[in-house]
Amino acid sequence: MSQIRIKEAAGYLGVSDDTLRRWIDNGALAASTDDAGRMVVDGSDLARLARDTALARENASSPADPSTTVSSARNRFVGLVTRVVSDPVMSQVELQCGPHRVVSLMSTEAVQDLGLVPGSVAVAVVKATTVIVETPKGLS
Repeated sequence: MSQIRIKEAAGYLGVSDDTLRRWIDNGALAASTDDAGRMVVDGSDLARLARDTALARENASSPADPSTTVSSARNRFVGLVTRVVSDPVMSQVELQCGPHRVVSLMSTEAVQDLGLVPGSVAVAVVKATTVIVETPKGLS
């Protein structure tokens, strides 16, 4: 499974490095050291924390987009895959992108080709031709 450095992991959750270190110190997340002696967390453990607790979404901000891709799509959400639900044809992929939960439906073949598993890093790119705006019931 992927090992993610503390700074990067904090960015994917939209919290500070210090906040993530406090969660490690409090036992909310396990950490180890990589071959270079840097503190890292397991990607699947980080995904579980992001999916299962409000800690990861409290006061979160969006991480920076690390890609160098130039695109006409302006809505890019960098995040951590937190859940993949697949059948033989289609899959549902959930990402935690800072304070935002993004869900995508795609072919199971695409999920396998991209290697999407809980704990992997991905960028959700949204290019929509329609935006629907709703208001609470009873307001005019």
